[in-house]
Amino acid sequence: MQQTSDKTRVAIACQGGGSHTAFTAGVLKGLLRSGRMQEHEVVALSGTSGGAVCALFAWHNLLRGDAAGAVNDLDAFWRDNSATAPYEQVVNNWVLWASNLQNFVATPAVSPYYNPFAALGLEEFRAMLERRVDFERVVVQPGDSRPVLLVGAVDVLSGQFKAFHSRRDRISARTILASAAIPTLFRSVKLDGGTYWDGLFSQNPPVKELTDESPDEIWVIQVNPGETEHEPKTVAEIADRRNELSGNLSLYQELDFIEKIDQMLEEGNLLPGGKYKQIVVRVIELSRSRLSRSLGTASKLNRDPHFIRELISHGELRAGEFLAALAFEEAWKSRDPDAVMAFFADGATLTSSAPFPKSGRYSGRSRIRSFVTEHLARDIRVDLTKKQIAQNGAAWNVRTPAGDGAGDGAGDGPANRASGVAEAVFRGNKIESLRLGAAT
Repeated sequence: MQQTSDKTRVAIACQGGGSHTAFTAGVLKGLLRSGRMQEHEVVALSGTSGGAVCALFAWHNLLRGDAAGAVNDLDAFWRDNSATAPYEQVVNNWVLWASNLQNFVATPAVSPYYNPFAALGLEEFRAMLERRVDFERVVVQPGDSRPVLLVGAVDVLSGQFKAFHSRRDRISARTILASAAIPTLFRSVKLDGGTYWDGLFSQNPPVKELTDESPDEIWVIQVNPGETEHEPKTVAEIADRRNELSGNLSLYQELDFIEKIDQMLEEGNLLPGGKYKQIVVRVIELSRSRLSRSLGTASKLNRDPHFIRELISHGELRAGEFLAALAFEEAWKSRDPDAVMAFFADGATLTSSAPFPKSGRYSGRSRIRSFVTEHLARDIRVDLTKKQIAQNGAAWNVRTPAGDGAGDGAGDGPANRASGVAEAVFRGNKIESLRLGAAT
C-alpha cells in the first residue's frame, strides 16, 4: 500500500484486561485529544476484550474524522460500565470479595449456563455498545478507507484464534461480545459458524495482522505488566502473576517476531523494499507503582467509579508523557543540542554509566549541556530495531559506536556498537531525570 501523506503511519493495539482496560480508554483519550497526533495517521486499530471495546469506539469515530466523538464515546461507555447505583455497588463489592476469597479457600462456582444473570449481563453489555454505535449502518469496510479494525477472539471448539477484520468481516455488536465473553461470567457467543470465548485466551491483542497496513510504527497499550519487582509467594500473588504472564504470552511472541524482522533488515539479511519493512514498536504500559491501590486479578472485575476514573486519568497522563517522549526523541535524532536541551527541566539530572562515556552524575543545565553536546546529541542513538517501552517513565534501547570510531561514523557496524538503555522521567513535557546505562 502506498503512502498517502508524509505523516507517520501508526497502528494501535489495545490489550484487554477487564476493568483495567479503562487505562486503555484513558491513553486513547490522551492521544486523540493531543495536537501532536496531527503528525500521525492512525491506519489500524486492534483490540481484545475490553481493548476491543476501546478500539471499536476509536475506529468508528476516526473513520468519520471525529476524534472528539471517540473521546466522548469512551467516556460515556466507562461511565455506564461503572457501578454507580447503590445496588450495583453492593454487587460489585460482593464480586470482589468472592474473587479474592477464591485465592484462599475453595468456593462453589456456578456455570454461566445455569446462571440467568449471565445472559442478562451480556445483553446489557450489548446495549452499552449499541448506544454509541449504529451497527446496522456498519458494513464491510472498503479497501481504500482507514483505519481498519481487528478484534481478537478464540473459537472454543476448534481452538483456532480469530482476528475479525473490518475489511473482511462485518463488525457487529456480537463481534465485540465474542471477544469479551469471559467464560466464567458469560456464555459463549455464536458467530459466523464459530463458538467464541474471550480473546484473552488467544491474541491479546492481535498484532501480526496490523503489519498488513504497512504502518511505520505499532503502539501497544499494555495493561498486564511485563516485569515484577518481587517473587510471587502467596497464593494470591501467584494467581495474579500467572494471569499476567498468560495475558502477555501471545503479545510478546508477535512483538518478538516483528523485532527479529527489523534486526534482519538492518543487518542486511533481508532486503529492504521487499515483503518486509522496518516497523518501530512502542509500548505504553500501565504503571502500577503510580496508582493509589494494588491491581490484582480480582480488581479486573472492579467497577467502582473512583477506581475506573483513576485508571482513565492515569492513562491520559501516560499518553501525555508518551507524546512528550516522542517529541524528545525527534529532537535527539536531529542532533541539535539546543533542541535536546529544551526538554530538560530546571534542576534536572543526567546520569551516565558503562557502557556509555563520561560516567557520572550531571546536575544543572550547563553541565548537562556539555554532556548533551559532546555525547548524547553526537554519538548515542536510539536503536529502533528493538521495542521502546514507556512504563514508569520512558525507556529507549540505545547504542553508541564503540572504540575509536565514536563520533565520526567509523566502526559503526552492528558488531562495533555498545548497547544499553536510556530512561527518562518526565514532569509534564519536561525531563526531570535521564539515566544512561546498561540494561537491567
